[in-house]
Amino acid sequence: MNKIVPFVLAFLVTSLTYAQQLAFPGAEGFGRFATGGRGGTVYKVTNLDDSGPGSFRDAVSEPNRTVVFEVGGIIRIQSRIIVRENITIAGQTAPGDGITIYGNGLSYTEANNTITRYIRVRMGKVGDKGKDAVAIATGHDMIFDHVSITWGRDGTFDLNGDVKEVTLQHSIIGQGLQTHSTGGLIQPSGGVSILNCLWINNHTRNPKVKGTNQYVNNVVYNWAVAGYIQGGGSARLSHANVIGNYFIAGPETGDTPPFNRSNENFHLYARDNWYDGNVNGQLDGKVVEKTVYEPVTWMEAPFDYPEVTIKPALTAYQEVMEGVGASLRRDEVDEFLIKDLASLGKTGRTISDEMNLPMKGPGKVKGGKAPKDRDGDGMPDRYEKQQGLDPKDDSDRNRTDKYGYTALENYLNTLVNDRQITFNE
Repeated sequence: MNKIVPFVLAFLVTSLTYAQQLAFPGAEGFGRFATGGRGGTVYKVTNLDDSGPGSFRDAVSEPNRTVVFEVGGIIRIQSRIIVRENITIAGQTAPGDGITIYGNGLSYTEANNTITRYIRVRMGKVGDKGKDAVAIATGHDMIFDHVSITWGRDGTFDLNGDVKEVTLQHSIIGQGLQTHSTGGLIQPSGGVSILNCLWINNHTRNPKVKGTNQYVNNVVYNWAVAGYIQGGGSARLSHANVIGNYFIAGPETGDTPPFNRSNENFHLYARDNWYDGNVNGQLDGKVVEKTVYEPVTWMEAPFDYPEVTIKPALTAYQEVMEGVGASLRRDEVDEFLIKDLASLGKTGRTISDEMNLPMKGPGKVKGGKAPKDRDGDGMPDRYEKQQGLDPKDDSDRNRTDKYGYTALENYLNTLVNDRQITFNE
């Protein structure tokens, strides 16, 4: 019996450790504990086809997978892609200019415990009318990190229903298409964190929020009807921490304030939010005064939401400029949007057809050559040799380190320097 007790204790400690394991170093907010495909199989995307073996659609059609890419470029899809649960989409593995998914958008409904990083989802007029670029109706524990989402035909990033424990961080939500140009509708059953994101050239809903929301260090540029909508006058109770965000007027903003459409059902803790409304090409905003938010129910202390990194609003602006979106290699669309932001009021517009942009839709996204990986475990041979792993044995991908990350996860994290580990292929 005495020998059994230590074993049981060790098992319990290990279980608790994994229960609180971050999705990756740098994961924050309500969705920070998403497990993704940790410990599962590896699926390699080997072509840019809409469907079939080796396609992205096939890759996310079954649970418990880490999806890596041996191709870069544009995947043009005709119908909606349904993402299953327990999946890691490692867009940082795509060679060349990375991966863009262009067409009818992605559904994450019931995609519990998913990690999505460094991809672009561009819907556009080629998608179905009334659909969102990315939509979630039910589900829990999801994190979206360094993704670029544009051109939704209804919403661009919409989360509406029995949804909880979700984080959207370091991402771009841009240019929802007219005649319903919106950034996002965020009305979950549980907590949603929106951190360090850029909301740009959306007519309204940047985002529209009901429920439990953590909105920190975002930049909002060139809205027309509404910036951050506080409940929309709903009878539903909402509770939000809104901290360190920078709102910058663009050519279409006019006199529309950064916060609006609220009532006393919206319980708000807010501080250090800035507004630059003079469209003079310089960043010279001022702190948003208390009267701009009202009517709300004011909170004297922040809600007890997950601890996140909070920086001054000016620093948030600078970091958004430098690294938001699928920014390992920014494509023409994101570069275009970032130039609008950098104009600080001089350029920027909502659109109804992505083909009218200078890059004519998604532009060019170059492919590239993937590194050699003989055992197909998602880790290049050279990396495995450097780390003392066997490049002929795919089972070592799930070997865990003292932090609880698998060997495969550690490789994926090196690609984006989350743990300041460098690897030159």
